[in-house]
Amino acid sequence: MPPHAPAPRSHAPINRAAFPCATPTPRTDLGTPPRDRRRKFLARCQLASGAIGERDEGDESGSLTDLAFVALCRRAYGRLAGWQSDRGWWDFGETYAGMVEVSRALMQGRTPEEQRAAVIAGFPEIPPWFRKLFPYSTWGAELNARITPAFFKWLVGPMETVEVEIDGQKQMSGVHIEKCRYLEESGCTGMCVNLCKAPCQTFFTEELGMPMTMKPNFEDNSCEMIFGQRPPPLEEDEAMQQLANHVGVGVAPSMGLHPAILETKSAPGAAQVATHLEAKADCVDG
Repeated sequence: MPPHAPAPRSHAPINRAAFPCATPTPRTDLGTPPRDRRRKFLARCQLASGAIGERDEGDESGSLTDLAFVALCRRAYGRLAGWQSDRGWWDFGETYAGMVEVSRALMQGRTPEEQRAAVIAGFPEIPPWFRKLFPYSTWGAELNARITPAFFKWLVGPMETVEVEIDGQKQMSGVHIEKCRYLEESGCTGMCVNLCKAPCQTFFTEELGMPMTMKPNFEDNSCEMIFGQRPPPLEEDEAMQQLANHVGVGVAPSMGLHPAILETKSAPGAAQVATHLEAKADCVDG
């Protein structure tokens, strides 16, 4: 064997038929405009994603795949918090409740900045060359919106890809979460902001080079994820303004609110959280 010849493969060939997104497009489409080819590719990815973690509508037990992802997330949060819940691991509801308890433990004794930093530290480290090799594109934003419902249903529940408008351009890069399971299970807006919204926005925007904004609705527990839209500075974030208006100055500092927000008397959408935050402020005390 020549010195630079590749070693024989020791594993069976990949069954590409099981991964429609990875199957090469037949070259009969060479005359098809690039945009149409991209749309076909995204449609195939969405079709393939429907089979991942599939279960009957209304079944809250979760698939084995869902259970595995929740358990991994619970273990990761447990390592960060230095504590683990004693709830069971083999029932989806129990495992999920355990993850929420560990999330709450992660908040205790930490400032909001430390909470966010701890979660970000748990994300995989992205090498600098990744952003150069995969710069931002509208196509990339739409692809993220297509695959998110497949890979994160276990965490937040049912969601769908929707059309959004960014800088006057309409594109299919939005994700609508019908009722966030994490927010509903915890009943805590502090967890939403400090352990999900802020860290995810930072990771996607700064580490992956994919701007992403999350817009939780604390009245109906829904949420919008917009890929391709850069999140506003903390002091200008509408979700933080809503919390400041209704949690009050006594609790707001533990939410990590910018001092400028505490002076705000009327913010857009402020009325929607008045009822939700009643009797829930204790979840953010650290």
